[in-house]
Amino acid sequence: MKVVAFNGSPKKEGNTYHAIKIVAQELEKEGIEVEIVHVGNKVIRGCMACNACVKNQNEKCVIQDEVNDWIQKMKEADGIILGSPVHYSAIGGTMKSFLDRAFYVTSVNKGMLRHKVGAAVVAVRRSGGLPAFDQLNNFINFSEMLMPTSNYWNVIHGTRPGEAVNDEEGVQIMRVLGKNMAWLMKLVENGKNSIPEPEIERKRFTNFIR
Repeated sequence: MKVVAFNGSPKKEGNTYHAIKIVAQELEKEGIEVEIVHVGNKVIRGCMACNACVKNQNEKCVIQDEVNDWIQKMKEADGIILGSPVHYSAIGGTMKSFLDRAFYVTSVNKGMLRHKVGAAVVAVRRSGGLPAFDQLNNFINFSEMLMPTSNYWNVIHGTRPGEAVNDEEGVQIMRVLGKNMAWLMKLVENGKNSIPEPEIERKRFTNFIR
């Protein structure tokens, strides 16, 4: 089994990376491969709302950049980790642009991420961690992914790169998350042949303006 983790921080080995790494270490102990993709240092523009991904149904965004490669990594993975620092009580702008495009493509192409295991982690200096955590969880929920939990919200604190490893509670949160994620992934893998998945339902859209 494999997990792909997306680091939405501009810093390659900042506190977001360290949060992901703590989770990854627990996954690797259970024989699960983890690949970390650095998103936050790339130039990624936002969704153009062109709906070409809906029309083309080719698992691709029409904008030609790294996002299409990352979409395929998500498709091939059994689990996905979304990690971001906090910028003005929200996730980083590059991460938001990536997620808007990637999750739209995957949702309109036969629910590509449906029933994969997904988790979010956030690194913050002081406050704003929960709003950013909620933002990341929205993408996971939207895609009908399965979400492991920890013993608190998945937020770790630190200012300078690497400082988060001194947040004892935050480190424990990430460690417990990694253990629970590995367990859930194994439950899903072992249950595929014995318990049938519920059929996917065609999305119904309701416009509140009559």
